[in-house]
Formats: sequence, structure tokens, C-alpha cells
Amino acid sequence: MSEDLFGGTVGGQTATPSGSLGDTDRAGLPLAVRMRPRTLEEIVGQDHLLAPGSPLRRLAAGEPMSVFLWGPPGVGKTTIAAVVSYQSDSRFVELSAVTAGVKEVRAVLDQARRDLRTARQTVLFIDEVHRFSKTQQDVLLPAVENRLVTLIAATTENPSFSVISPLLSRSLLLTLKPLSDQDISDLIDRALKEDRGLAGAYQLDSDARAMIVRLSGADARRALTFLEESAAGASAVGQTMITTDMVERAVDKAAVRYDRAGDQHYDVISAFIKSIRGSDVQAALHYLARMVAAGEDPRFIARRLVILASEDIGLADPSALQTAVAAAHAVEFIGMPEGRINLAQAVIALALAPKSNAVIKAVDAALADVNAGRIGLVPRHLRDAHYPGAQRLGHGQDYAYAHDEPHGIAAQQYLPEELAGARYYIPSEHGAEAAMVARLARIEELLGHSDH
Repeated sequence: MSEDLFGGTVGGQTATPSGSLGDTDRAGLPLAVRMRPRTLEEIVGQDHLLAPGSPLRRLAAGEPMSVFLWGPPGVGKTTIAAVVSYQSDSRFVELSAVTAGVKEVRAVLDQARRDLRTARQTVLFIDEVHRFSKTQQDVLLPAVENRLVTLIAATTENPSFSVISPLLSRSLLLTLKPLSDQDISDLIDRALKEDRGLAGAYQLDSDARAMIVRLSGADARRALTFLEESAAGASAVGQTMITTDMVERAVDKAAVRYDRAGDQHYDVISAFIKSIRGSDVQAALHYLARMVAAGEDPRFIARRLVILASEDIGLADPSALQTAVAAAHAVEFIGMPEGRINLAQAVIALALAPKSNAVIKAVDAALADVNAGRIGLVPRHLRDAHYPGAQRLGHGQDYAYAHDEPHGIAAQQYLPEELAGARYYIPSEHGAEAAMVARLARIEELLGHSDH
């Protein structure tokens, strides 16, 4: 379903101002809607995108281009698109990739073509663009290439995984930053003071403010929802000071069922990963079911499983990564709803697998040394000796070829001198990785490292 937030026509029908920014002054609307920014200057937390001459400034000035807004929920992707449209005096049409099909997309593009005859540009905002199929994205491609519309597409997922290359290459990718605690606090102040907000009717004690900021999870919409419910609680008992007790009650009241585009997106995926990591297969399946029922992108779930397979299992069960990758390929190949079975198989296997975080600890420890400047020169005998002059420099000299040595292990220095003795990979004694403990000890002995 499409909406024109500032009036106009959608699919040939007259549209009245509605949607995200329509009639936001009306008192009965939620506080988060009333407080939506109306100009680029009111947008917080995205200063890196609002400098003079930036793409958003040029868009607001009416320059046609197509952009992808990539960022977490609650940072203002929809608001940015609507404000840009409003300031550029363009017709704004919003489509949700969850509900819109090829027919709806073509209807918007046909109307945009007609509007161009009267020099009226169209900003087409597509929410959750990562949910669009390749066919739907292909329909957009000519319109973007010929600038029939200014496409502003929002996604919480990395577009490189979900958007076709031709469409992405013809657009700018703008990464929105998570809102800081100060950003959230500034928004709370604005909502407390401004007439379209709470108009100075309430005060917020410092502990209550800190609680709202912390519980909002950097999500502006969530923070304002908690503030509104807290104010309602204060009003119910005839008080104007909002306390932590009122915030606690408000959080319970504001909690909602998981919505893949909404507030609990990160809470549920976090519980899902932590349940697998904790080997609670029943809880893991519960959170999987919640995400599947809510329409979560199965590719997102699969990608998180692939990460978990190395981060939390690793060599304790080397087949875990193969299982996760196979599930990801299966989901991509057959789609949903059948893909839920492949995801469930992977979830069960990973939840029941022995756990080890030795792999992520190893690579992060190595990166910590590199980032701290502990690098050093590559030992001379390991340097490339296949170019003219290399032998004169001593490159490759005295290199011991491992396959010529007993056990296929050549005792020589591999690390730079400054890092001699560094140990990054320390295997656990869980699952298959337990065998690595003795093997690694023997290898280090043969390498002459046993004294480290």
C-alpha cells in the first residue's frame, strides 16, 4: 500500500496528507509521531550526512538522485526521506517492501511519469527494501537509471547482501549512525518542552532520564514512547515529576510483540543468539519461531547463524560452519515457508554442538596487537624471493621447506622478532577442539615454542 504524505495522487487516486508526517500536530497522535523532525536541521545524530553539499542537502534542494539509507531502527530513515521530499517540494510516495508487489511499484512509476509532464518530481520511499525480490528490484532499475523517480530506500540490513548490484551501483549508500545517549537525551528535552510534545507540563528526574536513555537502546521512537507512557502514569496520580517507578511501569506497558521492523528486532535476535550459545535448544527454537512468524528476512537469520558457527562453536565442531552455510544456501534456493525447516535444522545442530570461542578470541587478539602497532618486519627468510634482486637482499635465504622436514613441520621463526612468543589461538577442551590441545602442544614443541 502506498501513501503520499503531503498530498497528491497515488495510483491515480487523490491522496490526502497522511502517514508518517501528515497532520503531526494533532494532539491524539503518539508523541513519537508528533515529534518527528520537519526540517533537516531538526534531525539528530546524523551530522556526517548533513554537511553543506552533502547528498541529503542536494536531495532537499531538488537534485534528482537515488540513495539507500542503511541503519538500525529508530534513527530516522523514514523521516529523512519525507523531510527531503517536503523541502524539495516533491510528491512523496511510501511503499513497504513487505506488502507491495510488482503491480504496486509499476503503478507508482506510471503516475510518476505522468507527473513529470507537469514538472512535478516524485520521491519514492521504499521501506525494508531488502525484502524486495530480484524481480521487484529489476522493475525499479530503469526508473532509477532514467531518473523517473528519486528513489530513497531504507534498510536495516547491509544492502550488499540483498540489493542487486546494478541498482546499488546507480545509487548512493548512506550509512546512518546509531543515536548516542546525548542524542536521545536531546530528543527527550525537545519533547518535554515543545508545544507539539508535552509542552512543559512534566519534569523528568535525572535517574528517570538515565533509565529511559538506557532502555531505549538508541531508538528514538522507543525513547519517546517510554516518555509518553511515563507522563501518562504521572498524570494518573496527579504528579508532574516523572520518576523511575513511573518509567518502569511505562516500559512494561509499552512492550509489544516482536515486530521485525520495530522495537524488539534486536532484543529477539539477541535472545536467539544467546540461547544457541547457551545450548538451550528449546529457547532457540522459540525465538526462531517468533522471527519466522513475524516475517523476519530468513537470510538475516541465516547470516547470523553463519557468524555464530565460527564465533561460538568454531573448531569444537568444525561441521557447524558447514551446517550454517548449507542452511543459508538452502534458504536462498527454496525460500519460505519451506526454508524454516532448514533454519530449524541448523538451529538445533548449533544449539546442541559443543561450544568454544577460541576462534574469535584468537583473531581479535592478533588484531589487537596489529592495531596497537605490534607488527615488526617479516623475517628475512620468509620474504618473497621471486623477483629480481631479492636474493641479493637475502630474501628467502635459509628458508626451511616444511615438506622436507620430519612430520612436515619446519622449526624456524615465523613471527616477526617483536612478536616472538605471542600466542593467539588457545583451544578449549570442548568437543573436537579438545584434540587440538595435545596436537598444538606437540606442534609448538617441534617448532621450538614449548618454552613459551
